[in-house]
Amino acid sequence: MKAMLLERPAPIEADPLVAVELPPPEPGPGEIRLRVTVCGVCHTDLHVVEGDLPLPALPLIPGHQVVGVVDRLGEGVTAFKVGDRVGVPWLHSTCGSCSFCLRGEENLCPEARFTGYHAHGGYAEYMVVPADFALALPEGFSEAEAAPLLCAGIIGYRALRLSGIEPGGRLGLYGFGASAHLAIQVAVHWGCEVYVFSRGADHRELARRLGAVWTGTAQERPPAELDAAVIFAPAGWLVPLALGHLRRGGTLALAGITMSSIPEMDYALLYGERVVRSVANSTRQDGREFLNLAATIPVKVAYQTFPLTRANQALQLLKKGGINGAGVLVISG
Repeated sequence: MKAMLLERPAPIEADPLVAVELPPPEPGPGEIRLRVTVCGVCHTDLHVVEGDLPLPALPLIPGHQVVGVVDRLGEGVTAFKVGDRVGVPWLHSTCGSCSFCLRGEENLCPEARFTGYHAHGGYAEYMVVPADFALALPEGFSEAEAAPLLCAGIIGYRALRLSGIEPGGRLGLYGFGASAHLAIQVAVHWGCEVYVFSRGADHRELARRLGAVWTGTAQERPPAELDAAVIFAPAGWLVPLALGHLRRGGTLALAGITMSSIPEMDYALLYGERVVRSVANSTRQDGREFLNLAATIPVKVAYQTFPLTRANQALQLLKKGGINGAGVLVISG
């Protein structure tokens, strides 16, 4: 099978992903094999490729927003059949027995494994995944539209919930890429007023088309205090700016898996029972809830496609903020 393989991390400008031919994987008990059709590109992929995250093992096939067709079943699988279209998100597996798993917080499981990080991901023609962690995809979305829902969409949805935003509230979104352009549609569906902060004029224009009541840069002050906010950009310097726009008692959720250092700041920005909290991974329930909601709204996905062999170039463009919406690798027809 064709795959883009990371042999050692390096800046994405050095084209660290290498096109290779590998034998297709075989599903074990409880697993399914997918013929991958598309895979979204994500900032987490960029962090993996550039070595911002400690890598458990190399070489590695990245990619965790995977859409494919089941072409082989492992022993004991009954939830899917050959020919089903399924999605594979970031969460690859958990232990199922620790205190976090038992109280519905499997995203915090110490033994959790992640797609395209601990296990080979979707930058390849085939991949295997535990059947219990694959997601049935709703009708109405093409393969390229469905891929960004599987991380950008799910994480954006979880971030909104952890921000505590309520229907009709004023919400700030910092950074307007793949995740934020889906999250804004959920917030607008809930009747929220959404204020978008982005350095990119094209991104701000997309935000206005999707229902933002105000757009500007992070240095600009919005016309009203915010009830809640989510930072999608991995930039710690945004934290004090966002806190300065938040009402007393409001929550700032940090949606990235990693972030540059948060600068020293005046305690007055946090005082008034403002809350800063991280968003760590997601649960299968988050995935099911968001996919159902995305189909109900229905969410419109802005995306740009790239052939698999141009994965390096897609991630380079992502790093520069040059993708308006989501980037998607096309693997097979």
